[in-house]
Amino acid sequence: MRVLVGIVVVFLTIGCTGEKKEKGFKIHDFQGVDMEVLYKDSVSIRTLEILNDGSVAFAGSNGKYGLYDPRTEQWNTNTIVGDTVNPSFRATAHTATDFFMLSIGNPALLYKTGDDARMKLVYAEENKAVFYDAMKFWNSQEGIAMGDPIDDCISVLITRNGGKNWSKIPCEGLPQIKEGEAAFAASNTNIATVGDKTWIITGGKSSRVYYSPDKGKSWNVYDTPISQGTSTQGGYSIDFYDEKTGVVIGGDYTHPEANASNKMITEDGGKTWRLLAKNSDPGYKSCVQFVPESGGHELVAVGFTGISYSKDKGEHWKQLSAEGFYTLRFLNDSIAYAAGNGRIVKLNFSDSQ
Repeated sequence: MRVLVGIVVVFLTIGCTGEKKEKGFKIHDFQGVDMEVLYKDSVSIRTLEILNDGSVAFAGSNGKYGLYDPRTEQWNTNTIVGDTVNPSFRATAHTATDFFMLSIGNPALLYKTGDDARMKLVYAEENKAVFYDAMKFWNSQEGIAMGDPIDDCISVLITRNGGKNWSKIPCEGLPQIKEGEAAFAASNTNIATVGDKTWIITGGKSSRVYYSPDKGKSWNVYDTPISQGTSTQGGYSIDFYDEKTGVVIGGDYTHPEANASNKMITEDGGKTWRLLAKNSDPGYKSCVQFVPESGGHELVAVGFTGISYSKDKGEHWKQLSAEGFYTLRFLNDSIAYAAGNGRIVKLNFSDSQ
């Protein structure tokens, strides 16, 4: 691979542990959302990172990646150029010092920020079945990436030295997959972490939740009631507010109106799951996130079908916008960034229309 001159990215005091700490919370009643388009280009963007200084980093199709500085309102973008085809990225992560991006398809290519400000290739994997879906860091040294199964288990990569080296967990250290079980590279939200605890959602003919209490050293897996049974069904996105409360959303992107069993919640750390808003909208969504400082009550979900909001842990929902996005991340309890086909947008949620 040939890498163009990289982006100089300064990551100062960036938190990445996945812990959500608060002394109190406020429940909103969002009635609308205002949108400010920050970036437009012919690139599909399914993953972005918000840094503690407010900067936004992304990686997308055709090797494109970039950094937005809200203070100057300027973008710095670049491209990783392949020998025959540019890689497409759907997974990103960051630590206090580095930005990471992981490509889909064969070969899988994982890049990190290098000492010379270029993106450095730190892991590569060739296999006709290789396809990575998401990645995340527990802290500045330890991170995880997950992907579709090869052999009898899902693919899980681990780093323990800040992303300099990555190793793949052998199938002996992971639960055996079920027939047709895979995952969706839809929004880089297949992985949720709180402290040392980790949850992974799979999808397809079987959609289950994998759980590790110790940063990927040991694993259990739990069945779920979410819609599954075909290659396009199942959970697409998972988020945890704390060690007990988590949600999953998904459905079937080929039948986006289906809403009977595409949303579920756990309140015991992922061991058991209960369906939410059965036979009620929203239907298919590719990403769900808890609203920060909401006590785990508020949720926002996005997909190409629009933006939906719940203030009661997913029991009831309202559509705030028909504008479609693939993924979003919250900056605070009322501002988020969303990405989709050809654009990144700043979302301002309001309690009044």
